[in-house]
Amino acid sequence: MLFGRKGIIGLDIGSGYLKAVQLRDTKGGYELELFDMLPLPPELIVDGSIIDSLRLVDSVKELARKAKVKVRDVTISIAGQSSVIVKRVSLPEMSEDELFESIKFEAEQYIPFDIDDVDLDFQILGPTDEPGKMDVLLVAGKKEIINEYLSVVKEAGFNCQIVDVNSFALENIYEINYEIEPEKNVALVNIGASTINLNILKGGISVFTRDSAVGSNLHTEVLQREFNLTYEVAERLKRGESVENVAPQDALSVMELASEEIISEVNRSLEYFHEDVHEIVLSGGCALVRDFPTMLAERIRVETKLMEPFRNIKIPKHFDVAYIKEMAPMAAVAAGLALRRPGDR
Repeated sequence: MLFGRKGIIGLDIGSGYLKAVQLRDTKGGYELELFDMLPLPPELIVDGSIIDSLRLVDSVKELARKAKVKVRDVTISIAGQSSVIVKRVSLPEMSEDELFESIKFEAEQYIPFDIDDVDLDFQILGPTDEPGKMDVLLVAGKKEIINEYLSVVKEAGFNCQIVDVNSFALENIYEINYEIEPEKNVALVNIGASTINLNILKGGISVFTRDSAVGSNLHTEVLQREFNLTYEVAERLKRGESVENVAPQDALSVMELASEEIISEVNRSLEYFHEDVHEIVLSGGCALVRDFPTMLAERIRVETKLMEPFRNIKIPKHFDVAYIKEMAPMAAVAAGLALRRPGDR
């Protein structure tokens, strides 16, 4: 009876773009119901915090009109070191109900925020090698940040059903599109305008996550400075569009400096994980910056692929399939959010 049911909207509120994806449950898996994006003015969201909520509400409403959104239930996500902490911890073995009762006490020693200022959740991963212990994935999101996003969504006329984390949304969309290899360490790297989300999967299970406050805004900023451009024109140039008085090759060589800085931050995150990474699956707007994926693979010396979030999702013929495939890496988080259903763990 669930087949053919329309899912809720996965709404990825990034600092550079809003992205919306809706998936329909089918007997064979999923079918794309809706996909659209909208660029955001600069400085609406800085370091994960909403600076101008009124303009952001207007942008969400504009995306809803543009995409002809018909449902009002959404899933959103948060990211950033100042907003969310994800830790894999070892705790005494107990039932899920028991952990639910004691989570505040257990989490306090691992969370660098005041425990009363965060919303907590967890996932029991299974027993450890040490008898009487179990691995638990602990997630703490700052209530203040979560409430900012919930307020924007509500003001825009939507009902938020689930608040997720970017790195887990990436994991969800990866699972339905790629074959899991037991001993393979795969780094899901999402590079947006101002944040890098890293989630390393070992045999398909998250073993390490890290967010960094660096992103493709660096490309935009160097182009603005070097060629004395407005933000909007620099963004167009970054995407490979031709801009008056700037040779494409000149733009590329200027952007290379910013790429080096972003790649250094990705490499730093990988070094915190004390094992080899066998593959990087790259998503986010930075994945569409010309030559960046190749440069990342060469500098870090790890095979790098672009994320294909719609690889195993049926795309009906009325969609502009070429456009969707081109923009797909930017839709990875939104598509992962669109997979969520109320009551999921």
